[in-house]
Amino acid sequence: MIEIDEKKVIKRAAKGDADAFEQLVLTYQTPIYNLCLRMIGNPEDAADLTQEAFIKAWKNLGGFQFESAFSTWLYRLASNTCLDHLRSVKRRPQVSLTAEDSDGETQTMDFPDPAPSPEAAVIVKEEQELLARAMDALDEQQRQILTLRAVNELSYAEIAELLGIKEGTVKSRLARTRDALRKILLERGNKDAVFASKTQKGGCGIEL
Repeated sequence: MIEIDEKKVIKRAAKGDADAFEQLVLTYQTPIYNLCLRMIGNPEDAADLTQEAFIKAWKNLGGFQFESAFSTWLYRLASNTCLDHLRSVKRRPQVSLTAEDSDGETQTMDFPDPAPSPEAAVIVKEEQELLARAMDALDEQQRQILTLRAVNELSYAEIAELLGIKEGTVKSRLARTRDALRKILLERGNKDAVFASKTQKGGCGIEL
């Protein structure tokens, strides 16, 4: 995902280069949308929160010091945006992202739709709905850590850095989350639904 010149692109974007920031959006829009969709469960809200996360990234990019990977910083920002949304139980309004170019003219950056195609959505719809319903029953912290691990496929170390906790804590939280999810599925008669031996791309199997 990360390009060789990403650091240069980030520095240009931090100085107000709208084209450079659009490159970052194009690179990360799909994983950020997937994170928001799994945490929120609603495609429209997920799209709004994806845009909101990038707006926050644009406004705060000047404070990014390269102390962590840019992806980690962006995941943390998007994850916290989703948690804020869940806690407020309010749908946030959609906001346009604008910036001034070198000539002082205002331009608006368009966000391509990161949602999957209708054809792809139909193929995995039943599996996604099954997992989404089960994940909706988890608490916010469990849903967050499960999303980072199973959906965004972050390592234990990356999750620990992102959440500011120890790797051992990540593993124990994931273990408790897996037990909680298994219990929910057993109660609903879907004991084998999401615990595949290895996560399948496009499916809903989970490997913690």
